[in-house]
Amino acid sequence: MSHTFTTRGDTIKGARIIGIARKISKPVLIPQSGRHKAQKIVLRDNAVCRIIKEREYVE
Repeated sequence: MSHTFTTRGDTIKGARIIGIARKISKPVLIPQSGRHKAQKIVLRDNAVCRIIKEREYVE
């Protein structure tokens, strides 16, 4: 049974996540640890995300 998170601040984690929305922002580089970098995007208007591959190691 799946649960839908709809409250502000809810977080999902996965190895691969699919996002669907009417509007998507341009990717922005954000710093991670050391030289590693990541990208951040914002999904707007009817945004839905789903985990399609779970993380192998969960903290």
